[in-house]
Amino acid sequence: MIDVNRANPKDYIVVIRSRVNNLKNLSVAIPRRKLVVITGLSGSGKSSLAFDTLYADGQRRYVESLSSYARQFLGRMDKPDVDNILGISPAIAIEQKVKTRNPRSTVGTSTEVYEYLKLLFARIGKTYSPVSGRQVKRHRVSDVTRFILSLPEETVVLIFSPLTLESGRTLQQKLQVLLQQGFSRVYTGNAIERIEDLLEEKGRIKKNTRPENCYLVIDRVRVVHDDKELETRIADSAQTAFYEGKGYLKVVYTQGNQQKMVDFSHRFELDGIQFEEPSVNLFTFNNPYGACKRCEGFGSIMGIDERLVIPNPALSVYDGAIACWKGEKMGRWKDQLVQNAYRFDFPIHKPYYQLTEEQKELLWTGNEYFKGLNAFFARLEEKAYKIQYRVMLSRYRGKTICPECKGTRLRKDANYVLVAGKSISQIVQMQLDECLDFFKNIKLDDQDRQIARRLLTEIVNRLQFLNDVGLGYLTLNRSSATLSGGESQRINLATSLGSSLAGSMYILDEPSIGLHPRDTQRLIRVLKQLRDVGNTVIVVEHDEEIIRAADDIIDIGPDSGEHGGELVFQGAFDALKNNDVSYTALYLTGRKKIELPAFRRPWHNYIEIKDAFEHNLKNLQVKIPLNVLTVVTGVSGSGKSTLVRDILYTLLKRTLNGEMAQPGKLAVLSGEINRLQRTEYIDQNPIGRSSRSNPVTYLKAFDDIRELFSRQPLAKLRAYKPGYFSFNIPGGRCEQCEGEGVIKVEMQFMADIYLQCEACHGKRFKEEVLEIKYRGKSISDILELTVDDAIAFFSEATKNNSLEQKIIEKLKPLQETGLGYLRLGQSSNTLSGGEAQRIKLASFLAKGSHAPATLFIFDEPTTGLHVHDISKLLNAFQALIENGHSIVVIEHNAEIIKSADWVIDLGPEGGDRGGQIVFEGTPEELVRCKESFTGQFLKDKLQ
Repeated sequence: MIDVNRANPKDYIVVIRSRVNNLKNLSVAIPRRKLVVITGLSGSGKSSLAFDTLYADGQRRYVESLSSYARQFLGRMDKPDVDNILGISPAIAIEQKVKTRNPRSTVGTSTEVYEYLKLLFARIGKTYSPVSGRQVKRHRVSDVTRFILSLPEETVVLIFSPLTLESGRTLQQKLQVLLQQGFSRVYTGNAIERIEDLLEEKGRIKKNTRPENCYLVIDRVRVVHDDKELETRIADSAQTAFYEGKGYLKVVYTQGNQQKMVDFSHRFELDGIQFEEPSVNLFTFNNPYGACKRCEGFGSIMGIDERLVIPNPALSVYDGAIACWKGEKMGRWKDQLVQNAYRFDFPIHKPYYQLTEEQKELLWTGNEYFKGLNAFFARLEEKAYKIQYRVMLSRYRGKTICPECKGTRLRKDANYVLVAGKSISQIVQMQLDECLDFFKNIKLDDQDRQIARRLLTEIVNRLQFLNDVGLGYLTLNRSSATLSGGESQRINLATSLGSSLAGSMYILDEPSIGLHPRDTQRLIRVLKQLRDVGNTVIVVEHDEEIIRAADDIIDIGPDSGEHGGELVFQGAFDALKNNDVSYTALYLTGRKKIELPAFRRPWHNYIEIKDAFEHNLKNLQVKIPLNVLTVVTGVSGSGKSTLVRDILYTLLKRTLNGEMAQPGKLAVLSGEINRLQRTEYIDQNPIGRSSRSNPVTYLKAFDDIRELFSRQPLAKLRAYKPGYFSFNIPGGRCEQCEGEGVIKVEMQFMADIYLQCEACHGKRFKEEVLEIKYRGKSISDILELTVDDAIAFFSEATKNNSLEQKIIEKLKPLQETGLGYLRLGQSSNTLSGGEAQRIKLASFLAKGSHAPATLFIFDEPTTGLHVHDISKLLNAFQALIENGHSIVVIEHNAEIIKSADWVIDLGPEGGDRGGQIVFEGTPEELVRCKESFTGQFLKDKLQ
């Protein structure tokens, strides 16, 4: 360990005696410009050191450097409870949370790649007419000058401009005006004539002279290459011709015995279409100028949803794939198609998912032989004054891809602009790995390459970083709100690398979340890159590979909660192996480990998914066993969440829970579904909709605690009912902070600041409520207890069937799932995703065997868990299975996979190269599967 007293703040970030949360006067010297991993058990104090001490103080010092508006809150901001921090750098926190709720935010906009793409298309994009496919050009004076001077020496050139008549003016009036302006000649289609000769006496024009055949002669020049003044003359004449011809001019010259004419247009048009010149705003869907007018840049609208109209794409049109064309009356639309299909060779017996895009389009638009689905729904709209038609329409309405822009978010003509043969919409819909290849090998002419050189460098660098952190399966058009916490964090990491900041302190919260072990080394390279440009990289992490790669390891512990908060170890990995106190050392050296299950549970009952097509899934057929632990794994982006969350959970929710869940593009869910009564999806979303939600309210234990306080003598005397002890409703709560204990201050251009309420000093309740005591503690004191302490506190007074006994029974599952260190009243917005997930698990464990037979789906439950805590999680899983439930887990963690009864491995790669079943079977069989990346990383765990 490094001596804090001797550490130089130039080389170390020195924390002196931190008491934040459960830290016990912790002092540590963190080396600067190194990759530092902070590890330890869940709740040991890792985040308290990294985020609540280092980042919080870095943020406070940053605020201090800002405007007087920001500084007015500084005196009220709580400084971390630490004696001193020396040598701290500007702090940047990259957390797991998906912070954006902006539906227009995409991977491209959040990483700034799209900003550079817009500039690229605005600067070197070429516009092509959708009619002829020819390039649209705006000719400038320099183009005319360059062309004329390129002709052979002594060539005689005439510069004409079309004769345009203003509204209400005749040809003779126009000619008279031109004569007055100093022009003297007009070309009439056959010859050049003087304007005076065209005008007869009294200003009348000669017969058979038509304005559309007339051109105004602007100049006549002879090409002399050495004449320096000729270029200026031609330029002046071209400028005049463009002006008089309303943007058009004609160059006429003789080559050999042939007279040739070349048209030039100062207007940006072709094939009778006026085009918009490429500009940054043309490609900006966040701007009304560039956004699709139909969906306003969102990419989707409320309309007829194809997934609802065709809920089972494995069926053919003949077999009833189109749900709305059923019954005697509506079936006539189907009959019309079936009876006429032979006329245009439409395959009515082919499953819908096997139809080509053209055939699907035909089904919706129709032709001269049958009316398509669009006409069908237009007919329903016409009859919407009748209730039955309104009900039918509502049945097929949902959020659907905008038919105008096809989900690209941009106005249609933005896609007429191409760079290297691709529109900006085609590029943002590529997978990031394909996109990177495209820009690395892009073919441009010398001029365009010179213009785009700096932009291409930025685009390639940012795409490279995104691929390096294992996100090559995403697209730039992917909505930010659909990303997982791990994906969001890795995008922020890649963005930070792209910004090329140096001398900063980056604090990351488990960046390996959602990352397959195959890609961990790529992530480590990225972290080291961030370090190598001069940053201090501090990572809160449990992953073994990242711990091994660290320059310095800080292990906090030895246990969690009140039994943690101490510096157990600091140093290099080789020294950590010899430590006998650190759980991290014990597990990494194999002195302590999670044992393999004594046996794999056999299974006979199952539910089966057939014909799964959602997103990148390729017609999967897969069985999900019941009453066992099933793990669905595979590389990032292989389709795990799509299969389990979007298909399995969606259909079970509709079948078992009776909820109106929107179906995916799948066919059939079959098997012993009747053996299940409910399904529950346990993810890492917060446990409540507001920050008032906390562990004790979520598990309903607070109801019993409030009842307990209402029975106290003083409460009875004052007639305080249980509701008076609630911080969610007016009554006994502090009304200044409305029971929050803190007041949120919204900051401009910064994260919101939470300040302790000055009225109740964070106690949440009024003074008279705090006077009610139970065994010497107020209701606020109870909320400050950890789960472990609360169980011990209530156990001292428990009696059979007493309220205290009920409280203990409800809190016990939190302790069993490794959350004994949480405080009862800890706000939901301070909980990590993994903690929120385990609280949800504890709420089901509390129900015991009384809960209906349920299929539990867990999305990466090891988030935030040390190996030592994973054993507790596995025990909780076993308890659920013993109570008659079934478990499906989406997971990459080898400890969970090796403990599974059944493993389903998807892949082989991510994105379009994934979506297939690589393996189904036991972990022992998985390691023998050569095609499985998961199996390769699991071998060591099964030895």
